[in-house]
Amino acid sequence: MTQNIRNLALAATAGFLLSGAAIGQTLNLGVRAGPEGVDPHFTATGTHAEALKHVFDTLVTSGDNLQLLPGIAESWRPVDATTWEFKLRQGVTFHDGSPMTAEDVVASIRRMQVLSGPNPTRIYVRNVKDLRIVDPHTLHVITDGPAPTLPNDFIRVFITSARATAGLTPETSNEAFNTGRAAIGTGPYRFVSWTPREQFVVERNDAYWGGAQPWARHIRREIPNDAARVAQLRTGQVDMIVRVPAADVSTLERDRALRVVKADTVYVFNLQLDYRETTPQVTAKDGSRLAANPYRDIRVREAMDLAIDRRALAEIAMEGLGAPQGQMVTPGIFGFNPAIPIPTPNLARARTLLTEAGYPNGFRMVLNFTNNRLPGDNGVGTALAQMFARIGIEVQAAGQPAAVIFPARARGELSNIMAGWGTLTGEANYYYSSNAHTNNPALRLGAFNWHGYSNPEMDRLIQAAGVELDEKKREQLLQEIATLFTRERVGMPLTSVGSAWAMRRDRVNLVRARTDEDTLAMDIVPTR
Repeated sequence: MTQNIRNLALAATAGFLLSGAAIGQTLNLGVRAGPEGVDPHFTATGTHAEALKHVFDTLVTSGDNLQLLPGIAESWRPVDATTWEFKLRQGVTFHDGSPMTAEDVVASIRRMQVLSGPNPTRIYVRNVKDLRIVDPHTLHVITDGPAPTLPNDFIRVFITSARATAGLTPETSNEAFNTGRAAIGTGPYRFVSWTPREQFVVERNDAYWGGAQPWARHIRREIPNDAARVAQLRTGQVDMIVRVPAADVSTLERDRALRVVKADTVYVFNLQLDYRETTPQVTAKDGSRLAANPYRDIRVREAMDLAIDRRALAEIAMEGLGAPQGQMVTPGIFGFNPAIPIPTPNLARARTLLTEAGYPNGFRMVLNFTNNRLPGDNGVGTALAQMFARIGIEVQAAGQPAAVIFPARARGELSNIMAGWGTLTGEANYYYSSNAHTNNPALRLGAFNWHGYSNPEMDRLIQAAGVELDEKKREQLLQEIATLFTRERVGMPLTSVGSAWAMRRDRVNLVRARTDEDTLAMDIVPTR
């Protein structure tokens, strides 16, 4: 698969010298989900950041395999144990013609520290204690302790204009960005318009520091229905679609007018359970209240884990576009523990554990899962409900759009959620520090720990890994975290997520298929 992608990239790059007619083209892309607004600091959701990368540059960027690359920062280096120096690119201008300087970077980071949304971007700047401008293109970032992975976190630090955002409050930011008044970036495209749940439109920035892009206009059409997205590709209403349904991959591959590209991604479907003393969506089978939240009992969590057939989820529910997973990070991520096996189902043992925990007849639960975010999420959620039924747990399957389910999770309304997580920084503590550490605003850790899990040993390991400068020692700590996470069933990794893109051969070529699934106009060129 990797070699095919490389060959395609070479072919596409060879055709990058475009005619005047090609440069005037519009790229119409059919996406499953679009941004949740135009403020890049509003939420950390992947599809939100993916769209806004066209308008706003990040301080550091990542390559197609998550390797760190220069962005607005040309270089970075540790000055001492708690200071990182970032040298900023010179000659960069915002879309309004004003120069980009260190003041804009400082203002952007400060915004991220105070804004909140359904998936807060504060996690990317949680280690920042202070910011010092050395000169207009040199910035010192002071951390609250050693922060060896700070450049990894900064791949999601979007640079906004200090002038355009001056005076905005959390209450006025969305309106200012969504109308375009504050949507002034330094990226390869200028913001034109956003229609919620319909489309996001940008136009080429001819003054872009990285060189002009081949597309005069780029339209990201939000088409959450898989069948409709495929149909619009076939009829030529869009040039390319993302997240091709697994059931359609082989059919589209046989269509001579189309090209299909497949790649593995860093996303992992996983189930998170509520650890709070009382939980809203779990009852006895007759609907009466239980004496305790069953998820707090390790025997119940182990029973549920043993009811899951991960191979069936990958091969049947995902129709082969995935792989069984036993950890929250995939093998290419720093901190992956090769000693942890992928769990195998054992229904007899699962039923015994439920009986020992005091639930011989099981219980009733709502199973919440996204149904429009990643390929196969609806199928995995539905199949998971059936697997729990085999050990006596009565399940009401509740698939919902990500835009509905994530805010409900943040409000504490859910007892569980099955969704995907991608370790986009390439380092395992990105996941663990946000999800497995006790939610501690003072330490800026556990920002996504909505479920109330708290373990002093886990906290100690995560904090130690977060400041360990020796890579071998840090990797060992991360692998210890993975072992404890698995033993405690803090969350249940299910499958990794593969992805597929389909495009019209006569219109576009995909230069790079990224493991983070980002589909960017910058990686797509017109067919000659």
